[in-house]
Amino acid sequence: MSAELYNEVLYLTRSIKDPYLRAITYARIGYYMHRAKNPRYKDAFTRALKAVASIDNPLLLVRALIEVATYLGKTGSRSASKTFVQAYESIKTFPQPLKDDMLGELVRRLLELGRTDDAFFYAKEIENSIKRNDALLKILHRYIEKDSLRKARLILELIEDEPWHSIAAYEVLKEHLKREEFGTAIRVLSEFKSDYWLGEAMKTVAVHLKKAEVPEGTYEKFVDVALSISSSVGFEALTSFLVGVASQGEIDFVVEVLSRVPRELHPELLESIVLAILDRPELLERLLDGLVGDEKELAMNFILDALLERRPDRECRELVKRIGSETDSEKLIVKVVRYLSKLHAYEDAAEFASKVLDPYLRSLAFGSIAVEKLKESDIDGAIDAALEVKDPRWGSWLLSEILAKILEIHVGGEVKEDIEERAEAQRKLWEGS
Repeated sequence: MSAELYNEVLYLTRSIKDPYLRAITYARIGYYMHRAKNPRYKDAFTRALKAVASIDNPLLLVRALIEVATYLGKTGSRSASKTFVQAYESIKTFPQPLKDDMLGELVRRLLELGRTDDAFFYAKEIENSIKRNDALLKILHRYIEKDSLRKARLILELIEDEPWHSIAAYEVLKEHLKREEFGTAIRVLSEFKSDYWLGEAMKTVAVHLKKAEVPEGTYEKFVDVALSISSSVGFEALTSFLVGVASQGEIDFVVEVLSRVPRELHPELLESIVLAILDRPELLERLLDGLVGDEKELAMNFILDALLERRPDRECRELVKRIGSETDSEKLIVKVVRYLSKLHAYEDAAEFASKVLDPYLRSLAFGSIAVEKLKESDIDGAIDAALEVKDPRWGSWLLSEILAKILEIHVGGEVKEDIEERAEAQRKLWEGS
């Protein structure tokens, strides 16, 4: 662009009557002239500031100062700082909430320019705690991006309210983990006041420990931390950590730590671990390898309940069969039969169902097979399954249900999976009679 054109643009801008728009226009022109290496860009900014001085409306004057300062900042001019200070001095006279809103705008523009220290200075002046904490969090993120963790820690100390304090601690923790500064990360954990964010932190710790291939002793240190703070947060921290560790495949370590956890907390902890690794049958197998007694029964029950909530998956067939082979609980075997029936693995399902001796549970087991066979229009197979229940009462009941479902198919075209509900209702009826 020729020098004459710039001169023409500067001249035409004089005709803009609104001083706010005139100031902004001069500032934009100055910025583009600087990019084009035109030495007269300073003249454009001088005119911008003169236009600002003629603005009567205090709010528009401050907005204009911030806008001009921003464009000055983009040119690297030292005058930008003076202009921002001038805007700040005017902002201080504003009533709330306008004062805080304009301070927030000041902070946003300074962050846009990468002037994080200046943004930090003005953010501290915001009186509304929500707006101040939001601004401080943005500044903390920027310090972390600039690899200035010391200043990020300073902001963490300034933020007292939740959830901002714990969010800030989480961001600082992630940076220490990224640097593999695990000792410092342990100390940061004491900063958390929110159970939720502490839980998220512990999961993140587990992921980073696995990536760093740390020795087991490092895992132990984080377990010790979780146990030391568990009294105040109800062991959520330890649960989150172990769930994270299990998800990373460290099943043997998780099983070993169980022995250090109060037994009354085992059910909740095991259920959380099972749900975390449900998509990985090989990890579920390893979990069962390490458990014994009641803990193993609990885990098997959680696995079956969770799997039955999902679409049947043939990859889980061997795992489910293993559970059926290793449990003495007929209630669990019924669940095994139901899952195998949904996979249409009828031979396996019938083999396990035949082990169930309790008449009520046996009717549920063979009822599952019968219902799945009906879905495939195998009426003879469904009746044969029902006849496997020899108990006079429950055998007759199941046969009655299956015969009724055959008619359901004929009329409605689909089979209701309500054998368990109807069996429970019938049992209550008989027990009450």
